[in-house]
Amino acid sequence: MSTTHSTTLERYTNCQSCGMPLAKSPNGGGSDADGSTSTVYCAYCYVNGAFVQPGMTAGEMQAFVRVKMKEMGFPGILGWFFTKRIPKLKRWSTT
Repeated sequence: MSTTHSTTLERYTNCQSCGMPLAKSPNGGGSDADGSTSTVYCAYCYVNGAFVQPGMTAGEMQAFVRVKMKEMGFPGILGWFFTKRIPKLKRWSTT
């Protein structure tokens, strides 16, 4: 039996893997295995019902997002501020 990470009961404003606003994600979210739009994870983290980088840790995601934010011109302090809560997001707080 396969499980999806998104249900119609769960609706988040931010991706529960990287913290990016879902409104900024292509199509408003990633894609579940059935092709529907995920209301939990963004298109950069979650495709066809699976994580794009399944072996990534919360700490690695924080570092990855900080680099991406710096590449986009955000100051380092903002990268730190916006990534400090990544370990508390749904993907990282459950197993």
